[in-house]
Amino acid sequence: MSSSLLLKASVFLASDVPDPGREAPEELTEKVNTVLGIAAWGGTAAGVAGVLVTGAMMAISLKRGESSEHMSRLGMVLGGCVLVATAGPLISFVFN
Repeated sequence: MSSSLLLKASVFLASDVPDPGREAPEELTEKVNTVLGIAAWGGTAAGVAGVLVTGAMMAISLKRGESSEHMSRLGMVLGGCVLVATAGPLISFVFN
């Protein structure tokens, strides 16, 4: 008895849900693309800076005779670079 009432209520509540479509307004698309382009550029610049800083730290610690965990740091920087480079194609693959 109660499941029939729940079914009728869910049909009634879901009957007037609007469907706005999948296309975003042109003005919004341009602004979002600009912001995403800036973010991608910043991520690429941060990746290059990270590789340079890690390399400099490796050279300095080698000269001093210290051993450190530079390879794990370099691996994390390169992993971040891979994420930045593949973010767009990965999301396109998932949602298309």
